[in-house]
Amino acid sequence: MFRWFVVICIFISIFISSYRFFTTPFEAYLSYAIFALFFPVFFVKFGVPRAPVLLFLPLLIAGVTYVSIGLNTSAQFYKVFIGFFSSVLFYHYVLELFQFNLKLLFRYYMIAALIISLIGLFQLVSYWVGFTPGYDLHWIGFNKWNVVRGGLGIRVNSVFSEPAYFAASIGPAFFVAVYNWTVAKPLFITRRQSLFIIAAYAVTYSSVGIIGIFLVILLLLINFGFFRYAIIFIPLAVLLFNYSYENVDEFRDRYDGTVEVFGTGNYKSYQINGSSFVLYNNYHVALENFKRNPFFGTGLGSHPTAFDKYSLTNLEGAVDIDFNKMDANSMFLRLMSETGLYGLFLMLYLLFRCWVPRQRTVDTELWVMSNATSIIIILYLVRQGHYFLNGFPFFLWLYYYIAQENWKLREAAAEEDDKRRFAVFSSAINQNPPAHT
Repeated sequence: MFRWFVVICIFISIFISSYRFFTTPFEAYLSYAIFALFFPVFFVKFGVPRAPVLLFLPLLIAGVTYVSIGLNTSAQFYKVFIGFFSSVLFYHYVLELFQFNLKLLFRYYMIAALIISLIGLFQLVSYWVGFTPGYDLHWIGFNKWNVVRGGLGIRVNSVFSEPAYFAASIGPAFFVAVYNWTVAKPLFITRRQSLFIIAAYAVTYSSVGIIGIFLVILLLLINFGFFRYAIIFIPLAVLLFNYSYENVDEFRDRYDGTVEVFGTGNYKSYQINGSSFVLYNNYHVALENFKRNPFFGTGLGSHPTAFDKYSLTNLEGAVDIDFNKMDANSMFLRLMSETGLYGLFLMLYLLFRCWVPRQRTVDTELWVMSNATSIIIILYLVRQGHYFLNGFPFFLWLYYYIAQENWKLREAAAEEDDKRRFAVFSSAINQNPPAHT
């Protein structure tokens, strides 16, 4: 019973970000209460793991330095540093608690993702039949949640505050679900269960979700052989793009606006989609801040300060939109602005160095888990800027330790191969000893 209580708490901390206890002096989510509940037990049981401390020590030193010279505020730095470090530490403890049984944790994640997807589909059906409590979840007490109109009446966001958060957090499960429909033997969940996740993902009508679908197609192409399956997947990707462009207003507006503003630099046009301008503006702010502080940025939590200095909205005639001032609208841009080369190198090194392709593993489940988890990392780098919302560090640790386990299995397999070759060679020598002359 206690084990299931722990599992439920862990995945509540990952999936339930639509409830806040308060908003000042910082936004306190339900996950913070779960951290506070388990940290004393984890500290006593495991002590302080060295890896998170070593990773964050340079960020602490740089952050304090930039606060002292006025490039960041102490309130912003300590708020983000403590929140990010606590989340990274907590989810490392989670892996330790489960003795790094990565497959078990991933299986729990898939079950949770299935439940969240079923809630999303129930939400959509409830809207169609006019059952308000089924699609409007305000009655549960979620105070950072709204019904999002569009799509097939509403855009599914399930228990998340936005469809984009749903699409990012369920991205790994969506990869597994699609994979399960391309092979004879499904993993972690059944084909029928996979279909529910695929259906829920499709009806988010989110540009993040559409990017996720393209990423899944691309990764499956890479793993199964680009040229062998290109005749199937590339036409599918083209059809998906055309359908999304013609039928999903949000995607079409964001695509056209992003191409226009990045292609022309015309930040004064009010015809540009607002989200496209927000992304371009934060790109401009991050780049200007990076040029002046390339090595460690200006410290965690400093992007709002940089935004006030370099935002295009300060210029006469610019579009007056300052959304995503706090998180840069993209993890890549926020890392560029706040952590510089240090943070960018760590994240990109993790993404590329720890990726496990199908051709470099002896365990099918590991490469599927690795590619699935890479989906959420890429989506956050592209379109989600919050460091620790929805349990993002959990997926970072999972991704890293999947690679570690794969390397160990490959080394063990190589040693076994060497032993077999030596045994065959020794047997051949014993049966045919060299002739004496």
